[in-house]
Amino acid sequence: MQGLFMPGLFTKALFMKSLRSVSSALFLGAFACSSVLAAETDTSVLITNALIVDGSGAEAYSGSVRISSGRISDVGTLSPNEGETIVNAKGLALAPGFIDTHSHHDRGLSESRDALPMLTQGITTSVFGQDGDYEYPLASFVGAYRDNPAAINVASYVGHNTIRSKIMGDAEKNPATPAQIAAMEELLQSELESGALGLSTGLEYEPGIYSETSEVIALAQLTADAGGRYISHIRSEDRWLWESVDEIIEIGRVTGMPVQVSHMKLAAKGLWGDGEKLIEKLEAARAEGIDVTADVYPYEYWASTMWVLLPDRDPDNLEEIAFVLEELTPADGIIFTDFKPNPEYVGMSVQDISALRGTNDIKTFSDLLKEADAWEAEHPGEYAESIMGRSMHEDDIATFLAWEHSNICSDGGYTGHPRGHGAFPRVLGRYVRERNVLSLEKAVEAMTSRAAKHMGITNRGLIEPGYQADLVLFDPDTITDTATLENGQSQSVGVQAVWVNGVAVYRDGRSTSARPGMVITP
Repeated sequence: MQGLFMPGLFTKALFMKSLRSVSSALFLGAFACSSVLAAETDTSVLITNALIVDGSGAEAYSGSVRISSGRISDVGTLSPNEGETIVNAKGLALAPGFIDTHSHHDRGLSESRDALPMLTQGITTSVFGQDGDYEYPLASFVGAYRDNPAAINVASYVGHNTIRSKIMGDAEKNPATPAQIAAMEELLQSELESGALGLSTGLEYEPGIYSETSEVIALAQLTADAGGRYISHIRSEDRWLWESVDEIIEIGRVTGMPVQVSHMKLAAKGLWGDGEKLIEKLEAARAEGIDVTADVYPYEYWASTMWVLLPDRDPDNLEEIAFVLEELTPADGIIFTDFKPNPEYVGMSVQDISALRGTNDIKTFSDLLKEADAWEAEHPGEYAESIMGRSMHEDDIATFLAWEHSNICSDGGYTGHPRGHGAFPRVLGRYVRERNVLSLEKAVEAMTSRAAKHMGITNRGLIEPGYQADLVLFDPDTITDTATLENGQSQSVGVQAVWVNGVAVYRDGRSTSARPGMVITP
């Protein structure tokens, strides 16, 4: 279903006549031209006949929204102004633009600033610098997107792993000395002043895995003192989940800062069904006054590297590999999205490769790790492999999505896991429309105002006068993901139009070529 746009409207009668004469109207797709984009920037836009899902969690209602000078100026029962561009939403849902609080789309956005993998999901703001890694120095990231904006808004954390590598170099696999921590603090302070939202950690990855909690708390305290926030890929999402959750709670307790669990999951068979237990633990911390929250993506598969499954990083530990394949992710559930030593393995599972080689799954896993390690030794600074691993249960995912202190994220990028192209529509299609885990209003809240609150982002995430006009028009009856494990880059369907800072960036399945995105800083 397409909306109807009419610039230069002078009378209500003309508006009604034009509605009855589709052939004389300008449709969504026609607004890619520069003259129309100028009109939307310089004059007001009135979106009529919309089902307004305002981001607060309140019941949706029919009404109109006026955009002026990049902001929402009026909401309710509104009449067109002279010369105003009219958008007939035709009863579709109009929501605040979705905020992706954990994104890796920065690996691709710099080359493809039209941001289609995000816009087709309704995402208007993406937060980068996740899992302890970020674009260093942050001033370069901020400058690049201010000088050459994307179609979406961007923001970033400072990554602990990046800072640790910069300061410790070849010694990064050791505990940090007081002098090294002091040097990290100095660098972190400078980076926070460049516009970071706060500090991110990836404590299951190098070199964060080698850091002691005291080191992380020291950096987190500096961030808290600067008014920042903390987000973490915790130390373990499987074997030592509970201890890892205790660690992030302790960081929140000591520093007093908001702390967020990245892509919350139970990634081991022995943990399946413990979703409520984890929520109870987080709620107990909140009752103590600790502002702990989480983000969630709606897939049973995660994406990372083979190494993350082996905390001891020993490919010859066959007993440990056997445990991995039995308890964490099965051989047929480990699927390669990249394997530089043999690109033909992309799309194949460890089980598939075992059958091809005539070896058992444990040995195949071990051999593949060694081959990847050898390839990386010959190609310094490059990664040899990446995988998707099936480790979660859908009932736990549903429990986390329904928690009132979790928000939605993609944890995705331009390539690889289908979450990068489908996470938000998948929630609206599968978990709202099909499974009734969330109401439409609560799902949108988790994608908008709640996400903004968790990131400390103001003036976005609600359809209210004065807020930035980041908006998405979508069909609640058809919105869904189409990306699969086999075709991870298939675009989602159901999003009809997207505005960023009051400018149309997506209509009728196409980019408008507008680039009004801003860099969001505290």
